[in-house]
Amino acid sequence: MKFIHAADLHIDSPLRGLNGYEGAPVQELRGATRRALSALVDLAIEQTVDFVILAGDIYDGNWADFRTGLFFRDQMVRMTREGIRVYIVKGNHDAESQITKQLPPVDGVHTFKSSAVETFTIDGLGVALHGRSFPNRAVPEDLVEHYPDAIANMFNIGVLHTSLNGRGGHDVYAPTTVDALCARGYDYFALGHVHAREVVREAHPRIVYPGNLQGRHAKETGPKGCELVTVDGGAITSAQFVPLDVVRWHRLQLDAGGAPDLNALRQRFMKAAGELVAGEHGRLHALRVIVSGQTELHRVEAEQPGTIAAAIQAGTQDFEGADLWVEEVKLDLRSPLDRDAALKREDAVGEVVQLVDEIASSEEHLRAWALAQLGALGTLPPGLADCDPAALPPEALRALLADAEATVLAHLGGMEGIAR
Repeated sequence: MKFIHAADLHIDSPLRGLNGYEGAPVQELRGATRRALSALVDLAIEQTVDFVILAGDIYDGNWADFRTGLFFRDQMVRMTREGIRVYIVKGNHDAESQITKQLPPVDGVHTFKSSAVETFTIDGLGVALHGRSFPNRAVPEDLVEHYPDAIANMFNIGVLHTSLNGRGGHDVYAPTTVDALCARGYDYFALGHVHAREVVREAHPRIVYPGNLQGRHAKETGPKGCELVTVDGGAITSAQFVPLDVVRWHRLQLDAGGAPDLNALRQRFMKAAGELVAGEHGRLHALRVIVSGQTELHRVEAEQPGTIAAAIQAGTQDFEGADLWVEEVKLDLRSPLDRDAALKREDAVGEVVQLVDEIASSEEHLRAWALAQLGALGTLPPGLADCDPAALPPEALRALLADAEATVLAHLGGMEGIAR
C-alpha cells in the first residue's frame, strides 16, 4: 500500500505587492500554487498510490470566483479517474465558515465532517482514517480527545489540522500534545497547518507536518512538497519527502567584507548563488540577499543608494544554469572607518561620529532617536506592520543609524584619511 500526505496548498494565494517589484516574474509566481498541485497529482498517478491525504488549508480563504474551486476539482477528477481516493480535512483557511461557494462533489473524494470526528475505512487495504474538519476559522479546543481509539488489525491514520503545543509563526488552532496523539494507538498522524516540514515523531506513531506544497514568500524557504509513504504488512517500510515546488525561496547571506569594488561583489554573488542552487534546475529560484560585512562599498552605497542591489541584479543576468530572481537585497554593511581617528577631528566629521556614538550609547537613546526621526510616518498599513519604528529590534535601529552616518559622511567627504 502506498499513500501521499500533503497539506497547506493555499491554492491561488494572492501574493500581494508583486507588481511593485521591477522585473518580477508575476505570472510564474502567481501560478506556482496551481502548478505545485498539478505536480502532486502527477506524482500520485506515476507512483500508483492508493490514496492521498490533504490535511487542511487547500484554499487561502473564500474564492474570489469559481475558477479556484474548478481548478482544484479538475485535479481531483484526474486522480479519482485513476482509482486514487482522496481524504480531506478542512483547516482554518478553508473551514466551512470560510468557503461560501459550492461545486458538485467528486466521487472518490471524501471530506471529513466538521460536526464530529469521522472514520473512513478501506477494507481492501486494511486502512482506517480518522479526522475532523474545522467548522470555523478559530478552533481553540483540543480535537484529539474525541478521536476514537485505533481499530484492531487495521493501519490507523489520524488526520488533523493543528498547531500541536505551539509552533513559531503560526496561530494556535486545535492545540494538542504528542502524548495525546500517541494515546490513540494509531500508526501515522497526518498533520497540517505548519508550513515548515517537521517529523515530530519517527514512529509508533509516525507524526509529520509535510509543510506547505509551495512556498509563497521569502519567509517560506527551502524545498516544499509532500510525504510519500509505503506500508507493507501493517508497518511503514518507506517514508520519503518529495519536493514539488516550482518556485523555491532562499535567503542568501553574502559576505562583502573586503570586497574592493562592485565587480568583485557581483562575482561573489554569482559563486554563492551557484552553490545554493547547484543541481536544482527546472524551477525558479527566488532569492532574498542579505549583504553584510565591512567594506568600502558601504561608502559607495551611501553616495548612490541602490548601487549594490543593481550589482546583484547584474549578477543574475550573467548567471547560467538556473533561473534566478532576486526578490530583495537587504544591507547590513559596516564602513571601514577608523572611529578613533574620526573622533579626534575638530570638524563636522568629528561631530557626526560623536553624535552617532552618543545616540548608540544605549538602547533607550537609540529608540528615542528613531522615534523622533520616523515617528511622523504615522500608522502603517497591516502589510508594513513589521516596519513600525516602535516595533523594530535594536539591531535594526543600529543598522538604520549606521546607514545615516555613512550617508552624511559620504556627503561630507569624511571617509578620506580615516578609512582603515
